[in-house]
Amino acid sequence: MRFMMLMIPRVYQPDAPAGEKAGEGFAPDAEIVAQMTKYNEELAKAGALIALDGLQPSSKGARISFTGGKRIVTDGPFIETKEVVGGYWMIQVNSKEEAIEWARRCPASDNEVIEVRQVQEMSDFPPDVKKAAAGFSELQAKSGERRKS
Repeated sequence: MRFMMLMIPRVYQPDAPAGEKAGEGFAPDAEIVAQMTKYNEELAKAGALIALDGLQPSSKGARISFTGGKRIVTDGPFIETKEVVGGYWMIQVNSKEEAIEWARRCPASDNEVIEVRQVQEMSDFPPDVKKAAAGFSELQAKSGERRKS
């Protein structure tokens, strides 16, 4: 079973949008990075780690909303947002409980939350949905090849 673990930083500054710890040039504390690297190495050694990345602050992102057939682009930061994703891990484990246990072992700080979500697999869907998604597996394989190059 695949699970995505989403790191959600809580508000760091009273006037800052969720997940916005600092502006340009922000770098995390080296000790925190060392602890997280050790954790990530444990995930990899256990054969559970598929992918992981940290994300730039939402101030460097954009959202595209879809309303009435129109596409509206809003540049970050997203002040009305209470939570943003700061990074993620994609893991392969045997159960939700095992995924939760990995999340519990993360060296996260008091101002962070990890959300654990199971990835939808094609086998989860009824036949009509599987038919509508014909070719999806090939697209996934191609995206995996692209990441390797």
